[in-house]
Amino acid sequence: MDFALILLIALLVTGFIWLLDIVYFKKHRGAEEKEPLLIEYAKSFFPVILIVFALRSFIVEPFRIPSGSMIPTLRVGDFILVNKYTWGIRLPVANIKILDINQPQRGDVMVFRYPVDPSLDYIKRVVGLPGDKVEYTQDKRLLINGKEVPWQYERDFDYTKAGLNTVTAKLYHEQLGAHRHSILIQPDDPAVHIEQVRPFQHRTNCDYNDGGFVCIVPPGHYFMMGDNRDDSTDSRYWGFVPDDHIVGKAFFVWMNFSDFRRIGKSIE
Repeated sequence: MDFALILLIALLVTGFIWLLDIVYFKKHRGAEEKEPLLIEYAKSFFPVILIVFALRSFIVEPFRIPSGSMIPTLRVGDFILVNKYTWGIRLPVANIKILDINQPQRGDVMVFRYPVDPSLDYIKRVVGLPGDKVEYTQDKRLLINGKEVPWQYERDFDYTKAGLNTVTAKLYHEQLGAHRHSILIQPDDPAVHIEQVRPFQHRTNCDYNDGGFVCIVPPGHYFMMGDNRDDSTDSRYWGFVPDDHIVGKAFFVWMNFSDFRRIGKSIE
């Protein structure tokens, strides 16, 4: 079950018990009679749940990185904070935007509900905005509206995948919008594994071929890719992210129990 929904239910139940005590039970208790344990717990937990619910719904929400699809920007085991208001205020649980503040920009790192299974949260980088033409070529060059996204080779980069397999990739610095970030490329891998592309909404907006693909991002949607380009299941395979699936903008690593050097890193 969605944790936000669990918090909301707990908030409503404890609040209702407290209110019921104020308007009814308290009036029928003797002056020396002790509060029932259920009412005592409800009055104790309600303020705490309210604060947690408000912070998590409207200010910041913590997440843990479970996979390597965003290496080297994010590592497995990173605990991150996600800004919930930078792109607008949304109703908790329903995720309906009630106040528009800013729009996601190319290069932002976004947490969103996975379109295939909205009960799951994913994290990727925003590559294409509504109306953009996104191209990815056989030699792993990313083009936005016909213009190559600048990149610069930095060095070889080794990392360990699940199963303790060591992978050697090429690390590049990419300039996507206002963001200069690192990406990983494995030159021998195809730009997209076409056999893994699944049916998705607005699939006709994309043209796949042996060299790569071209997609036109539909209105109100975003095209997402992982920084670990050849080890990321992203919009290439399951399609576009609707605006109402946005959770927030990732901005800070606050803990990694396997590597304390990660603590305090901002997310570019």
